[in-house]
Amino acid sequence: MSATAVIDDPLVTPFLQCLIARTRAEDGFGAWERKSDRSLLADYIITREQRRAIPIIGDPDPDTLTRLEQFYQAIGLAVERQTGLVATPMIQMNPEGFGRVVLITGRLVVYVRSLRDVHRFGFETFEALAREGTKAITQAVAMIMAHPELARA
Repeated sequence: MSATAVIDDPLVTPFLQCLIARTRAEDGFGAWERKSDRSLLADYIITREQRRAIPIIGDPDPDTLTRLEQFYQAIGLAVERQTGLVATPMIQMNPEGFGRVVLITGRLVVYVRSLRDVHRFGFETFEALAREGTKAITQAVAMIMAHPELARA
């Protein structure tokens, strides 16, 4: 699937399936068992109005940091499912929510993204969420395919 393709049902994309699985794995007590996948991922959706209500400067709260980590862990999981190689995210961020995330496979950095305004982390729609994750997966897999010897090292 192209990273810019229109998505009929974003919840069936490989990325969102990984994000759902990753999120459900955190539910050790079964509290989210009856939650639908859509409601499970609802915190990732921030409308324009909600985003405008969030101050421009702020520190990310623990729930937002957890969602950010799960987002990049799901990208790593999807990359692993496609390539068979473990892709580990590493996030370095200051308390104000600025930093960088890298995804590493073997000795190869397969994905890099600067982080800013993490306290406002979210997407307008499920389709935008799926598209962003799919785009990152596509970039990471392309880097692995371009440098397989480093990825396997």
